[in-house]
Amino acid sequence: MASRVKSNVRGGYVFLQGIDPYSSGVIARAGREIIHVTLDRPMPWRQGLIDVREYLEQRGLERFCLCGVELRCPEPHPMSGFIDFNTEYRTLLQQWDMLVDGENPVARTNVAPVVSPPNETLLYGFSYTEPSEFEQPTFVVAGGGELPHRELSDQHIVRFGEASEAAMLDKARCVVDIMRMRLERLEANEQLLSSIRVYCAHPVHHFVEDVIVSGIPASASIGIHWFYARPPIRNIEFEMDLRGVRREIIVSELR
Repeated sequence: MASRVKSNVRGGYVFLQGIDPYSSGVIARAGREIIHVTLDRPMPWRQGLIDVREYLEQRGLERFCLCGVELRCPEPHPMSGFIDFNTEYRTLLQQWDMLVDGENPVARTNVAPVVSPPNETLLYGFSYTEPSEFEQPTFVVAGGGELPHRELSDQHIVRFGEASEAAMLDKARCVVDIMRMRLERLEANEQLLSSIRVYCAHPVHHFVEDVIVSGIPASASIGIHWFYARPPIRNIEFEMDLRGVRREIIVSELR
């Protein structure tokens, strides 16, 4: 079933339906702008989200304005472990009444650094909406790997268990197609992209031109940020996320 676009009126944005724990992407409604925040010192995810809520409230914003979350986990989960974590994560947002018609509108990226991984899942960054006169739409596309179906199942992973150059090319093509689909369904203008990020533990240079630049031409001008990290699920090898914002903030403390 194709993903649908739905409005989160309380949060001031529109979201693309994803899976139970997160949406596939968000775009600000007219009169709102998405701001992206990176934490100078990542913190445990649950306390981090509690502090994000306070951070927003201190700025006169409701918790519903949270529209994107970025996490760093110790290592890729087995599929069952990923589902267990997602249940805990979704439950917190559900307790906060963040869901829209039973769906989680908040986009998310969650990856495992190869070098110096954390001991527990940490909050790395987040995005939120605030009132703005900025006329161009701002947006965040959630992280996605070579899993083209909404069902979390090993059988849907492209070239499952393979990591040859040919397999990685197929995986990368799949993910670029997913990113393009999400941009199109959000009606987000590729020319407004400000960040294109790749998460992969394998060399990426051999498919940058033929796959990423070919599929997302804006990457030739704004560049591609490669994180030496693995996607959050075992046997998924390549992940990307995107955003188009004009304000990037780095904070040392949320309180």
